[in-house]
Amino acid sequence: MSNGEITLAAGDAEVRVLPGNGGRIGGLLVGGSELLRQGERFGCFPMVPWCGRIRDGQFLDGGVVRQMPLNSPPHAIHGTARDGAWRTARTSADEAVLTYELTDPWPHSGKITQIVSLGEDSLTLSMSVETYEDSFPAQIGWHPWFNRNLGGEDVRIDFHPAWQEERGEDHLPTGNRVEPKPGPWDDCFGMPEGVDVTLTWPGQLELKVASREQWAVVYDEQDAAVCVEPQTGPPNGLNTAQRLVTPLEPLEASTTWTWRRL
Repeated sequence: MSNGEITLAAGDAEVRVLPGNGGRIGGLLVGGSELLRQGERFGCFPMVPWCGRIRDGQFLDGGVVRQMPLNSPPHAIHGTARDGAWRTARTSADEAVLTYELTDPWPHSGKITQIVSLGEDSLTLSMSVETYEDSFPAQIGWHPWFNRNLGGEDVRIDFHPAWQEERGEDHLPTGNRVEPKPGPWDDCFGMPEGVDVTLTWPGQLELKVASREQWAVVYDEQDAAVCVEPQTGPPNGLNTAQRLVTPLEPLEASTTWTWRRL
């Protein structure tokens, strides 16, 4: 199938899926309100095979130091799959399955599958990274840009993390865990019971971002949008908290956004 735009619908919700633009969600309309920031680099993109920044673009892969392109100098950021065209494996009225084959500059072959599943009051995004050959470290995450304002008051972000990863001057976790601090944030938080963050546009909509994963980056330093990014490990995690993809064991993760009118 082609990598043309896909529209899913359920109840009064509509999702635009853009396989050709990094497998990203281009828009999420709920009752006519667009929840995601519009634009070629926005919406909600998959972060894979890593999330956030890798220090100096380097990670240890077995005994080999790998170098990724410095697309956010001096670091490499957000994986490679958001820059590629994904293929559409199949679609229905409310679900799309996309695939992406890992390729240069990533040093290993592997297949990524992303499932986008829309309900009347929820959107579930699932991803898996599989390898048929070498084992390698990887991460999975999502980077949604939620509109700060839907025409009323600005959004409120409510969450209760167990800790905040102390952030160094290079924007990477130092390895110390600290008490969660008030925003603005470009920070990673630990949520050992699973990611659970509530976005509230007062008088309009409440949306919960949930995941069984234990890490979320919250970014709200821009005027237009706020980001709540569930992921399988912290920034620089290819170096500090490795999760391996093996021929016997893929890396899998999912996140569900659930909303209700206020």
